[in-house]
Amino acid sequence: MDLKEKLVSSFMAFENRIDVDAPVHQIRNEAIKIFETTGFPSKKDEAWKYTSLNSILKQDYSVFPKQEHALEFSDVKPYFIHDIDAYKIIFIDGKYSSHLSQTTHDGIDACLMSSALTKPKYRLVIENYFNKAASKDGLTSLNTAFANEGAYIHIPKNKVVEKPIQIIHFSTGKEAALMLQPRNLIVVGENSHVQIIERHQSLTDHPVLTNSVTEIFASKRAIVDYYKIQNDNQNASLIDNTFVSQKQESHCSVHTFSFGGKLTRNNLNFFQNGERIDSTLNGITIIGDKQHVDHNTLVHHIEPNCESHQDYKGIFADNSTGVFNGKVIVNKEAQKTNAFQSNNNILLSDKATINSKPQLEIFADDVKCSHGCTIGQLDESAMFYLRSRGIPQKEAKALLMYAFSNNVLDSVKIPEVKTRINKLIATKLGVNLGFDL
Repeated sequence: MDLKEKLVSSFMAFENRIDVDAPVHQIRNEAIKIFETTGFPSKKDEAWKYTSLNSILKQDYSVFPKQEHALEFSDVKPYFIHDIDAYKIIFIDGKYSSHLSQTTHDGIDACLMSSALTKPKYRLVIENYFNKAASKDGLTSLNTAFANEGAYIHIPKNKVVEKPIQIIHFSTGKEAALMLQPRNLIVVGENSHVQIIERHQSLTDHPVLTNSVTEIFASKRAIVDYYKIQNDNQNASLIDNTFVSQKQESHCSVHTFSFGGKLTRNNLNFFQNGERIDSTLNGITIIGDKQHVDHNTLVHHIEPNCESHQDYKGIFADNSTGVFNGKVIVNKEAQKTNAFQSNNNILLSDKATINSKPQLEIFADDVKCSHGCTIGQLDESAMFYLRSRGIPQKEAKALLMYAFSNNVLDSVKIPEVKTRINKLIATKLGVNLGFDL
């Protein structure tokens, strides 16, 4: 039996294990029917033209871990941004880890999706927001069908969350191959502000496939800063589906840092449902070996007087492959739109590949929209200048690559995150840059 058949047949067993009276029961049943009809995407689909899932779908994944596994803090400490005080929502092999987590209900809810889906006090939020922004494609529907665990974050209006929230999913390797499907719901009320850091981390060389879905709702004048740190093992693959729905005058930014993993696909979708909205999508990708990272973005400008900014930088070595497929849609009514999209890449090897496809679909006539991409190699004259100042070739090369990606770091608002990313970049480039941010 292939993976699709295994998942469809496992759905009934999943339903028998959870509360069938939950408000999402019907949503789950409709979602599994969509997945059964559409299945996994292939390169025949235009949006997946440059990314094949064949190599990762051949594994015999365990859909439900056979038992719960515990980890000590010392085992996972390196993966926390531990020099800041933060709320923590931690999962091990898809199961909530209470002793590693620090959740809260003090003025805000930063807790578990499984509780929100079943407890009456969360029902109104679930009915109004769950699965309202997510698309109905095969992979997202698959996650919806098995939606049970993940992070549930609800910030009432007029709240500034004093501490960032870290969401981390660990896989231990106790299963020969494991498939995880976390589901996150983040609802930020009017005039509220939250910062969130997300990470998926495998602690094993066993194959792990994570099919994650996150829905973010930003109300009027809300501010959401979201940071995704992707630096996983070579046998871990991630399909990350994020949907952001914004109301008027809200500001949302998503920074995606992709440094590791076998195959990473980031589907990032912004929907601007109001005026004077600002959306920021930034990313840095540094990969080598046979790694594959695919950024697929969409910003849909629906109302007038809004802005969006996309800036993705990629550095590709060895036999690695990068993909950027960015689309901006401007509705006829969305006059006075200012949309900027940029994808710049450096190839460090003749065997490295980048496929870049920035797109604009503009139906309004009073807009400022631009897009573009560059693909090249390091500037030889700049290398010569640094070498002539006594900087060794390896360090000079690293400094140029760091400078190339640095402007993306300028928009990171959590200093400790900026420091961590700076160190990860130095590690990926194989040098000590000699400074912190």
